[in-house]
Amino acid sequence: MAALETGAPAPEFALRDQNNQTVSLAALREKGSVLVVFFPLAFTGTCEGELGHIRDHLPQFDDEHLTTVAVSVGPPPTHKVWSSAQGFLFPILSDFWPHGAVARDYGVFDDTRGIANRGTFLVGEDGVIKFSAMVGPGEARGVQTWEAALAAR
Repeated sequence: MAALETGAPAPEFALRDQNNQTVSLAALREKGSVLVVFFPLAFTGTCEGELGHIRDHLPQFDDEHLTTVAVSVGPPPTHKVWSSAQGFLFPILSDFWPHGAVARDYGVFDDTRGIANRGTFLVGEDGVIKFSAMVGPGEARGVQTWEAALAAR
């Protein structure tokens, strides 16, 4: 399975965040572009580092024309504890059930491990993917990935 490419329509989704509130891509796109960041699991070092980068540079990732959401197969209660402990103020969405369905739609689900690979997608207001990148298990997104995704706005 390969990640969706730039120019493809972004699959719509409605998932629960760490506060158990439903967040939909369609509603987010009303505000502007949406950076959709898939990550494998909460409470892991690489994921904490990557989402910590977003937290530490939040004005670049969340402004009047951009919203960033992170998506994992973990359940909302786990995301609640983790996001509170880490100070993540952006939505951490649960792709728990059907297990990994949204990650599958975006082509980043790892069937062997049952988790999402680190996929990064910038979705424009028009619903089209403007940036797409994926790294496999054990690989971290580099700063250049964040910069390229933000530059695609």
